[in-house]
Amino acid sequence: MPPSTSKRSPLSPDEAEKLAIDALGFLAGDEGRLAAFLHATGLSPADIRAESGSRDFLAGLLDYIAADESLLLVFASEQRIDPASVLAARRTLAPGSPEAW
Repeated sequence: MPPSTSKRSPLSPDEAEKLAIDALGFLAGDEGRLAAFLHATGLSPADIRAESGSRDFLAGLLDYIAADESLLLVFASEQRIDPASVLAARRTLAPGSPEAW
């Protein structure tokens, strides 16, 4: 079940990781989205496999999605979540680090 977007905040670390992993699946599920992500980040598929468990990588992935409003809205719609959940998850995964968007 996707993270709740009710009045509670922030997301738990487990909820934030789940949302970020869902975001990775969202990108990987579309060849064009994945190619754009790889191009923008300079990562290879092997890099993604190696880093996919890292909270820093997952936070960066959420930064990437949050930086593109149309991508953010499509992802949120597909996940049936409030787009603000992506930002909340990013803050949970990398508290104190500057937000890229």
